[in-house]
Amino acid sequence: MKKNITLLAVLLSLSLASYGQKIPVDTIFANYYKATGGEKLWDSIKTYTLKQSFAAPGSTPYDADISVSIPENAMYKSKTIMRRSFIYGVKDKEGWIKVPIGSKLDVRDLSPAEQTNMRYEIYDLLVPFKDYDDRGFVATTVGQETLNKVLTNQVELQGKEIKYNLWFDAKTGLLVRKKETMAGVETTTDLSNYVKSKYGILYPTKLVEINTVDKKAVTITSTLDINKSIAEELFVR
Repeated sequence: MKKNITLLAVLLSLSLASYGQKIPVDTIFANYYKATGGEKLWDSIKTYTLKQSFAAPGSTPYDADISVSIPENAMYKSKTIMRRSFIYGVKDKEGWIKVPIGSKLDVRDLSPAEQTNMRYEIYDLLVPFKDYDDRGFVATTVGQETLNKVLTNQVELQGKEIKYNLWFDAKTGLLVRKKETMAGVETTTDLSNYVKSKYGILYPTKLVEINTVDKKAVTITSTLDINKSIAEELFVR
């Protein structure tokens, strides 16, 4: 009987210790905002532009210019591959792609799946948990995990068509890995080389991304500008 009581006490102690590691999700998110410039700056973001370069072994490198208006729920993305630019856009309930054919652009509808993916990118390219509650996500603390010898706090963010698993450095509060699961495809991204933008927010300038379809690591370098004026015609079909 005494042995059973002792065993129960040990199990209870381990359970409490494990529970104690589960920091509330809003605390983890608040720590990230604090580490990257403060919630006041994050709450003031209305627009942003992002320049990215993509490189992978055995593949043709390409660049992307992205402009986003959060209040308008609108995104413009231009992908330039071997001097040809393919333009993607979403705004309200519309989504389109402009394909270069000779000196003209052929305008076509994006598929519903492509439109959905771009609308998630509006937030994901900054942080996927921004205004998560208002956007219909449910966030849960998973617990702590060591990644590359770094102790992290893991959060699961579940949406209607998408799920994120997010790992935050327990010491710095920075997001170091995210895994996106959508339409049966898992995409894992490691984030590093945080620098401060002119706006004052830290952001990762290097991302290494791999998914379960291509299974090829893609290195992405990024430059971010926040609250710059964006030409309205970018969001016109």
